[in-house]
Amino acid sequence: MLLLSVSMGYVLGWANKVFHVEIDPKIEKVNSVLPGVNCGGCGFVGCQEYAEAIVKTNAPITKCSVGGKSCAANIADIMGVTLESQSPWCPVIHCCSDNTTREGLTEYRGDNTCSGANMVAGIQSCSYGCLGFGDCKTACKYGAIKISGQLAVIDYNKCVGCSACAKACPRHIISMVPFKTNNIAVVACSNKDAAKETRLVCKVGCIACKACSKVNEHYVVDATLARLDYDKYNIDSNFDAAINKCPRHCIIKVGTPHERYKTEDEVDPKRVDADFSTTVDNTEWRG
Repeated sequence: MLLLSVSMGYVLGWANKVFHVEIDPKIEKVNSVLPGVNCGGCGFVGCQEYAEAIVKTNAPITKCSVGGKSCAANIADIMGVTLESQSPWCPVIHCCSDNTTREGLTEYRGDNTCSGANMVAGIQSCSYGCLGFGDCKTACKYGAIKISGQLAVIDYNKCVGCSACAKACPRHIISMVPFKTNNIAVVACSNKDAAKETRLVCKVGCIACKACSKVNEHYVVDATLARLDYDKYNIDSNFDAAINKCPRHCIIKVGTPHERYKTEDEVDPKRVDADFSTTVDNTEWRG
């Protein structure tokens, strides 16, 4: 028995040396300054994977929306690079039609989720707009979304730009855009049908009349739907003129997003060490 124990100890010691993988100390340092919530907003599976990508493949150091600029600054110090100024990215909802302006609303008794309702025809006449069952609200860990009149509304004072809501929307009407100022203009419509059909299903749907593009060059009308080019978005441009000109009132301003740039009195975000509840979905196990 003693001989067996000694042999097993030798084998385990040998295996530890043979299969040992060296971890770059920089990866551990970068991972230590990340919040540790593993939200996936950076585009990687979790904070550890993001840290590895930063060190090994020079991934951008500004992708952690939860940690914000303070986190990026800490990573920049570790990596020995300069942190360039950037605009925070936050979600916008391309729909402004609540249950008072939608046509053809019918009673729905199925799965009380947007993903479930999206598989059923006839819930509402518009096949593009917000369904209002709150998949985005459920996905948001920060309580930044509420449902009002069957329409999702974002509280930008709570939003951290993790993009979980955009990923959860089955109709893909939530997009992430750079907030170059506290309030930005948004074409709050996703209907790609012709003007005649749009008028039949929604009282505030875009009809591609080009009234916006005539008064502001940042608006682009693609066939049946207007949109804003946020890459060229100039905060000094007069967006109110287009808002006032829009006959359908589907161009709105949203914002006052939570400023993720660290202030003098701000403390760094508290790290949440990964555990079962933060890395695994709530699952009911059946044995």
